[in-house]
Amino acid sequence: MPASTHKTLKIDGSTGEGGGQIIRTALSLSMLTGTPIEITNIRAGRAKPGLMRQHLMCVQASQQISNASVSGAHLGSTAFTFTPSTLQAGDYNFDIGSAGSTSLVLQTLLPALLFANADEHATSTVTITGGTHNPLAPTTDFLTEAFVPALAKLGMQIDIELQQVGFAPIGGGTIKATITPFLRRASASRLGLTERGKLVSIELVASVLNLEYDICKREIASAKATLIEAGIDDALITTRGNKLYGIGEGNTCYAKVTHEIADTQNHKEYHSEMFTLLGEKRSSAEKIGSRLSGLVKRYVFNTDALVDEYLTDQLLLPLAVAGGGAFSARVISEHSKTQAWLIQQFLSVEITLKVIDEQKTLVQVAC
Repeated sequence: MPASTHKTLKIDGSTGEGGGQIIRTALSLSMLTGTPIEITNIRAGRAKPGLMRQHLMCVQASQQISNASVSGAHLGSTAFTFTPSTLQAGDYNFDIGSAGSTSLVLQTLLPALLFANADEHATSTVTITGGTHNPLAPTTDFLTEAFVPALAKLGMQIDIELQQVGFAPIGGGTIKATITPFLRRASASRLGLTERGKLVSIELVASVLNLEYDICKREIASAKATLIEAGIDDALITTRGNKLYGIGEGNTCYAKVTHEIADTQNHKEYHSEMFTLLGEKRSSAEKIGSRLSGLVKRYVFNTDALVDEYLTDQLLLPLAVAGGGAFSARVISEHSKTQAWLIQQFLSVEITLKVIDEQKTLVQVAC
């Protein structure tokens, strides 16, 4: 990473996708590079513009771990400035105060804490209270089963414990992340997820919080039957139902789809994609299960890319700070395009998106 010039970088928060992602990524990169930032037009195109409670917590948590000077950050604010100082590893506790996403707050802090006081004794813990299973945000399941294993391929070690589940509108969920310093910067592994090998397994999991367990059975049965009907071998599918611990109530299900990675030189490696859904009061368990299987079928049958939409934009920043790499993506969303643009405002990296066909793009990050 280049040394910061300490000149304030001005960022238009309405650029590209124009959502909270710009805030989170800008905070991460500001802390990593020591670059002061000024963000304006925050979430300008949203029904409720400005900082919501979750976004404000991202700012406040970033301020705490980097001893930053902040102005203008309050609920509803459409502009703020952030000037980081020294990153400090440690044990941190943050309460969003709503059902806002704990995952998105954690992802804001991870890059900085991976590089904070980078010695073997600088392990950090971050405990965050809020929503663990939110619409329009990665669930804790997604982090533990897809995001963290992908980062492990880069040599980044993060452990996430789901201590209590929280659904909207009550929240009350808690996650605890243990973050080991990223010491292998010079010899970091370059991510290579370009060629998909054979399908290894599909794990279907449904969970309920203070609801009838029968919902799990019906979601799983619906998803499994549809996948078998589509031609997926029954022997590749495993299923599991869970009763969750927490306040409030809710339902979530996911499919974990694992493929071999091709061209691994006689050493088998694997990549898992996660597809998650939340239960809806006006949708039957059978309908949710069918929707879940539809996401799996689109990924398994319509493309040979390894990385799906949501993991694509989440991998760009780790790749940019860990030495680069390449992967094949099913689709490049506006989120991903905005993420690539913003990363290149801070770092001397080149992110290229080479379209192979309608369902496959080669993403390359060169540092």
